[in-house]
Amino acid sequence: MSRFFRQAGDSDSDSEESDDESMSSGDDAPTQRPAASAAKPAMSRFLRTAGSDSSSSDSDESEDSDSDSDDDARPAKRTGLPLRSDSEDEDSEEDTKAGVRIMSAQERRLADMESTGKAIDNALKINDWVAISNEFDKLVRMIQRQHNVSEPVPPFYIKALISLESSLNAAIAKEKESKKKMNATNAKALTAMKQKVKKGMKEYEQDISKYNADPETFERDYAALTTREAPPTAAARPAVRGGDADGEIIDDFTTVGKGGKTMQFTSESIFKNLQAVQEARGKKNTDRAEQIRILEKLLEVAATTYQRLRVLLALISSRFDYNSSVATHMPIELWLSAQREVDQLLSIVASNSAYSVQEITEDYDEMVERVPSTEKDGVVRIRGSIISFVDRLDDEFTKSLQNIDPHGPEYVDRLKDEKVLYYTICRAEAFYEKTNQEEPLGRVIMRRLEHIYSKPDPVVQALEASIDTSDIKPKMNLLQDTTSLLIHQLCVYLYGAGNSLLRTRAMLSHIYHHALHNDFHTARDMLLMSHLQESIHSADVATQILYNRTVVQLGLCAFRCGLIKEAQSTLQDIFTTQRVKELLAQGVHQQRFQVLTPEQEKAEKQRQLPFHMHINTELLEAAFLVSSMLVEIPLLASIDSEELKRKAISKPFRRLLDFADRQVFTGPPESTRDHIMQASKALQDGEWERCRDLIQSIKIWSLMPESASVKEMLAKRIQEQGLRTFLFTYSAHYTTLSLSLLARTFSLPLRTVTSIVSKMIWTEELSASLDQSGGVVVLHRVEVSRAQQLALVITDKVNAMVEQNEKTLDIKMGGSGGWGDRADGAKGEKRGEQTQERRGRGERTRGGTRGTTRGGRGGRFAQGLGNRMQTG
Repeated sequence: MSRFFRQAGDSDSDSEESDDESMSSGDDAPTQRPAASAAKPAMSRFLRTAGSDSSSSDSDESEDSDSDSDDDARPAKRTGLPLRSDSEDEDSEEDTKAGVRIMSAQERRLADMESTGKAIDNALKINDWVAISNEFDKLVRMIQRQHNVSEPVPPFYIKALISLESSLNAAIAKEKESKKKMNATNAKALTAMKQKVKKGMKEYEQDISKYNADPETFERDYAALTTREAPPTAAARPAVRGGDADGEIIDDFTTVGKGGKTMQFTSESIFKNLQAVQEARGKKNTDRAEQIRILEKLLEVAATTYQRLRVLLALISSRFDYNSSVATHMPIELWLSAQREVDQLLSIVASNSAYSVQEITEDYDEMVERVPSTEKDGVVRIRGSIISFVDRLDDEFTKSLQNIDPHGPEYVDRLKDEKVLYYTICRAEAFYEKTNQEEPLGRVIMRRLEHIYSKPDPVVQALEASIDTSDIKPKMNLLQDTTSLLIHQLCVYLYGAGNSLLRTRAMLSHIYHHALHNDFHTARDMLLMSHLQESIHSADVATQILYNRTVVQLGLCAFRCGLIKEAQSTLQDIFTTQRVKELLAQGVHQQRFQVLTPEQEKAEKQRQLPFHMHINTELLEAAFLVSSMLVEIPLLASIDSEELKRKAISKPFRRLLDFADRQVFTGPPESTRDHIMQASKALQDGEWERCRDLIQSIKIWSLMPESASVKEMLAKRIQEQGLRTFLFTYSAHYTTLSLSLLARTFSLPLRTVTSIVSKMIWTEELSASLDQSGGVVVLHRVEVSRAQQLALVITDKVNAMVEQNEKTLDIKMGGSGGWGDRADGAKGEKRGEQTQERRGRGERTRGGTRGTTRGGRGGRFAQGLGNRMQTG
């Protein structure tokens, strides 16, 4: 019967659908209906009598073939049944009325697999491996959906793998013997299929072996599983709908997962559920949140220590796998849960020595419960890595700080979690000390050291206080020792750990800590004796960044201690590169006409340090420029020749000073640079008091520890360098100078003035003699002829040539090309500078050439930092 004409017993919904379809055929061809149908009262589409169902059986049977062939493609043409969701269509007794049987989701999947298998068989007959590859991919995706709903692998798929393997072997053998080769596309598909089938055979190796042993038993077991795990009936469905969104029933109902499968979490089935979760891990369509929920429930029902350890290892890994993107950080709630679970894992293995978690173990059956009594030496060894969890926790914590705005309250709140992370690291250290595992112990001690080496003592004491309440305490702690002694103990252990990378990073952290506590000479000697400056260019980028931070902190330490020349020489090389932020991993230096690729930009952002670890670059620049001022201004006053004046010690400072000299109008100082440049001009003019006031008015000094003592030190150094500048400038205009007058002019004690003048005479910076009885300085003049001046210029050029040849020879012999002995180099540099000053005043000196040569040969702390940094 036509679908447009129904019998009198049809429901009102059918008549309404027929009206709609007849109207859609056109206004010019109206469809006539029987009068009985028009006179029948309206009936609800969901409430049908037996008569209406029986009267519509013909139309339902006529459409049964359509629904069998394409059940999901044309849902609107089921005129006999109301539309409903797939979950309602599965195994519903209401859907089998009037003799119609609707296939369940499981049966439809099996039917689709068989259809795909027929397509593969047809393609095998014509040797079409491209079609076989495409159809096999469909089959694999169907099996993946089986895994997602936790259904067993059907025997059909196992038989298909075995059959495909034999067909592949036959096709490959035939191809080798055949004279006419197949086309390139088909051959490529054949090779791809070989790899796919090989992967499938390996993945389902156990199922294949069971099937080959007894195919009938394998199929019976599958049938029993599918029968036992059948979805609930229609009577139970209203109860399922009354549960939560995940299918969990609140009122003593069974938990139902995807596809209506009953999910039972008991200690007996815990290994089976764990295996299902592990097999789905990392696959494309896996619901990671659902996996975490399943593992949390498994942890609740775990009855034995072995089960708890197995579930905890899987659960922590699943939490770390939740965020697959490398660029973004873990959600904070997820991180806190992982941290608590790592603590729980450490507590279990530390309190029960019969269970051990190790990276390398013997093979064991993961589906069987293990107890210490059945093991060889009474220790159950479980495959896992606690140190990897600790490393990942630390890395994710750093990554979250990198992605949070440092100027908001969220950053401070997140920074508070460092205490619980430090607590976990110390517990892991205590565990590895107890079990004598040296390799992971070195790694975890390095993690602990990285959290405290750059922090002041009160912060370190607050972190260490969290260990007091712990039941697991490491041997090295702050209970009886000071912070410096604790860091010394940690570093000494890493020096003998045998890992060169850990040893290098421990040495740099130790030097940084000494510099942070103003112990300059110890830090400098450790850096020179370690010879790290010779090999740091071959280290990884993170270690180079730590080296740069250590050198910079050493320069700040020298500045705080009043060692101006040491501070200037230490900080000079990093400021010469004009890439301070990039070298310290505190920002990206964007050069002109240079555009970073997305990969380079991502790599730069990932290596940036969290904001609380930054060294203030403005404070660093202030210390460097003030040090350069106190070194350069007296030197400029001592040189008369314009050619020698162009040879600057600090090129960045000299460039700023030349720019300030070219300014026609100079207003009140605003920035730190303005203060220092105007102070430099005042020092050149002999106005040391104005120079002192300008330097002390810089606000950035308040960020330096003990800022009052730093300002006092700067005032004293400005007085001393002002006196030296005065003597260099006016020595050519006076025959004698009164020591008492100099003391009153620069507000210095007479003893200090006498000491400075005597030192200048001793080092031959000043051509004069000291008359103690008269209290005066007698100045001498020595005129240099033109021939002597030219001889000195030639000497400089020869020295430069010798220095370049020595560097070239050093590089060819396998050296670093210019890394000399720092102690001799520093002395030689000093003599070379003094020789340059004397040469400008026309003095004849002894040892000047030797001093210049040794000074050029001496290496600096951070030579070539910009060239060695491989940031790309």
